[in-house]
Amino acid sequence: MASTIDSAPRRRSVLWSPEHRLTTVALLLVVTLVAFENMGVATAMPTLVADLHGLSLYSWPFTIFLISSVVATVLSGRIGDRRGPAPALLTGPALFAAGLIVAGTAGGMPVFLFGRALQGFGSGLLLVSVSLLIALTFTDHERPVIYAANAAAWVLPAVIGPSVAGVVTVSAGWRWVFLGLVPLVVVGVIMLVVVVRRLPAHTPATGGRRASVPQAIIVALGVAALTWAAQHQSLLALGYGTVGLVALGYALRTLLPVGTLTSRPGLPTVVAARALIAGAYAGMEAYLPLTMSAVHGYSPALAGLPLTITALGWSAASAAQGRYLSWSREASLRTGFWLVAVGLAGFGLVSQPWFPGWPAFVACAMGGAGMGIAMPAISVLLLRYSPEGERGFNTSAMQLADWVGSALLIGLGGVLLGVVGSVLDPSPAMALLTMALVALAMLGVRLTGRWPSKV
Repeated sequence: MASTIDSAPRRRSVLWSPEHRLTTVALLLVVTLVAFENMGVATAMPTLVADLHGLSLYSWPFTIFLISSVVATVLSGRIGDRRGPAPALLTGPALFAAGLIVAGTAGGMPVFLFGRALQGFGSGLLLVSVSLLIALTFTDHERPVIYAANAAAWVLPAVIGPSVAGVVTVSAGWRWVFLGLVPLVVVGVIMLVVVVRRLPAHTPATGGRRASVPQAIIVALGVAALTWAAQHQSLLALGYGTVGLVALGYALRTLLPVGTLTSRPGLPTVVAARALIAGAYAGMEAYLPLTMSAVHGYSPALAGLPLTITALGWSAASAAQGRYLSWSREASLRTGFWLVAVGLAGFGLVSQPWFPGWPAFVACAMGGAGMGIAMPAISVLLLRYSPEGERGFNTSAMQLADWVGSALLIGLGGVLLGVVGSVLDPSPAMALLTMALVALAMLGVRLTGRWPSKV
């Protein structure tokens, strides 16, 4: 009993001790603002593209954000291994703020797309540098706590971000969805300047793997080609989609740790696990609102409500794993895959007209809990298995695996909708998609049962 009582103050002091307090506040502020923009921009998009006469380019604000994020992620990894997290940690939020200003003041779609590219580049730089800062600031034992806090920083934007963006768009105009965040990002940058000045001098890495920025561009274009092909199915789309897939496979060979595609025990398994679990869950999240509205007749507001339950389950489970610092992160990752598999199976049942829709809320709670346990475990294990001089490369590889896995599985759903179903009748397509998603989650269960005997 005494040890349990004594552990609570220690957990709280991890984030709010004098040496960590400023770092915690700065990171959580910046992450929350990026999350608000991420969750809110989709709400404002129909209004803004109509205002800018860009309806024919509706998907490109999302696509160009992804492309620039992928390139920036790899570049941030290279910079991090050579010079530490400081350059990207300061440049990322600054570019993100510049992108908000450009997008918020754009008079046409070309300028708006440039602003989205800046936002994506800044976000990509930030994702890797935040992980490297955590590696420098928190010990292996403490990291589950900060990852739990990061997950919590996404919850409020996930719950109220779309609604706030809708209110702002209607009352003040879509431009303030972007411009309204700029002052807070500036505050975050100022705080990060102080944090960076406290960091120890960086010793440049010698040896180790270095990712290629041109190959990152190939990955980004490959993902864009596959996404576009899935949305515009034709013989021509099949051709450039195939070219994109081949180019993607070629480039990933040098951007991922050796053995990732075969899930070699250790670091390659960690990166492969991120691709599997992120892709499987993204495939479900992308089509759940469509399923709830088309199959069960839910209104647009209610159709997306299960995703809010996902965010709450994710945060609660992440907070739980942060309280129990003695948990095995390997076992946590495997448990997360199990819970995600059960949640995905529930989605498969809900996607059929002979099954009620309300179990989707239960499925999302379980799946969200699985993600909340698994994702921090992946981040902790990645740093644990990474040599210090390769943390930048491996962190960027993990993020690339996430994005590519998500894009491929969402694209698969789009292809199945075009081949065996439709937007009005998605059930046949969702049945096949669910089989693939559950199979991937179960593959993750199997792969995460194999680890080296020593770290």
